[in-house]
Amino acid sequence: MKKYVIALDQGTTSTRTIVFDKQGRIISIAQKELKQYYPQSGWVEHDALEIYNDQLETFNEAIEKSGIDPHEIASIGITNQRETTVVWDRETGEPIHKAVVWLDKRTTAICNDLEEKGLTNYIRQNTGLVIDSYFSGTKLKWILDYVEGAQEKAEAGNLMFGTIDSWLIYKFTEGKKHVTDHTNASRTLIYNIKKLQWDDKLLEELNIPKSILPNVQNSSSDFGSINYKGVHIPIYGVAGDQQAALFGQGGFEEGIAKSTFGTGCFILLNTGEKMVNSKRGLLTTLTCSLENEPVHYALEGSIFAGGASIQWLRDRMKVIDSASETEAICTSIPSLKNVYVVPAFAGLGAPHWDSEAKGSIYGMTLDTGREELIKATVNSLAYQTKDVIGAMEKDCKSKSVTLKVDGGASANNYLMQFQSDILNVEVDRPKMIEVTAFGAALLAGIKAGVWTKNDIAKIREVDTIFSPKMDQKERKSNYKGWKKAVKRTKTK
Repeated sequence: MKKYVIALDQGTTSTRTIVFDKQGRIISIAQKELKQYYPQSGWVEHDALEIYNDQLETFNEAIEKSGIDPHEIASIGITNQRETTVVWDRETGEPIHKAVVWLDKRTTAICNDLEEKGLTNYIRQNTGLVIDSYFSGTKLKWILDYVEGAQEKAEAGNLMFGTIDSWLIYKFTEGKKHVTDHTNASRTLIYNIKKLQWDDKLLEELNIPKSILPNVQNSSSDFGSINYKGVHIPIYGVAGDQQAALFGQGGFEEGIAKSTFGTGCFILLNTGEKMVNSKRGLLTTLTCSLENEPVHYALEGSIFAGGASIQWLRDRMKVIDSASETEAICTSIPSLKNVYVVPAFAGLGAPHWDSEAKGSIYGMTLDTGREELIKATVNSLAYQTKDVIGAMEKDCKSKSVTLKVDGGASANNYLMQFQSDILNVEVDRPKMIEVTAFGAALLAGIKAGVWTKNDIAKIREVDTIFSPKMDQKERKSNYKGWKKAVKRTKTK
């Protein structure tokens, strides 16, 4: 009997495999930390072969640890860091350059060129995105321009492009499949989310041959299979990490919002079959798609430095030894009086979109010490989330009632309470915060017949509902100070 579903969860800082049973419980996890490469200031790379090898190693380890029979595995889902770009040789299967990570800023000049050509509105209307180095299309162009002979090879049909999902599928299916799903395609800057096809005009502007691109299909569909010790296990689910998290939170219906507190913070609101074009710096993107169902759209706000700012406290400032310490430190001191950290380490994301902004600290006095710096940094995650939720509410002309949360930092009770206080809404944290991996497992399990999408509500158990406790005057004063700090940080 097919009783288990596996999720491959390839993130920015780690690569994991999780085995789930039919009740949605975790049977085993295997994880490896992923090495980051910083060849120049503002450049971030990963080794694509290292990603595949780590994913293979954790896949084997998770199955062995679980003790299950591979014949009992119904299907596999893949969820991945989005926008990170890999280009490889069609004949050898070898990458021609390191993977250029979503955080990377090297394509700013290409983005400026697109703006000068007057493509801002066209890109917004057809891809749902803004012109920014964040997305895959300009990274792909940079690789084709930078690597000697790459453009010629691409035009001859000898290169393949993919985000991390496509790369892993290609490797795991031994080169048989060059595919992606709607969610990952919608983050490339070259996919038309109205027509659901690659955009010819943008491909021409960026000089990208169509032959290099993967085929796009539903997030819950057949992506090939993995041969594990002679057992062929189908890959039936693929989704970018944020859309997978929305799906895992039960967010396949209009009006549901979630925030994932990971390396970055990502807030998504399902807007149904209606494509809402934001007037406030948010992105429009595709949600996870099921076979024989219409696609849904979402508004998304991307915050570049979420957990990354806590890593900065640990690795660069050396004021904490681990992220878990921050909760006790934040609760040990009184509310902050006008001390703000604006963690614009990689620029400011939604709704500001200022790639030139730099991280800043405001309001320090001689009384400001280690604890205040830590608390202000933790608070910044909640403030940035409020910026995005506020923009969503204005775009949709509706007030959010509950925010569903997940990701590593959502385990911090202080942060979740402060988030509820500053938003003045309930914050709903599930018992199992691995909802990104679970979302990928659900997509695969639905296609395999293990679950239906209506089972999600039964499987998802609430851990804590955080309700607002802060009075309105304090809330307004705190947020006013934050907005002032952001205004001073922005360059445009």
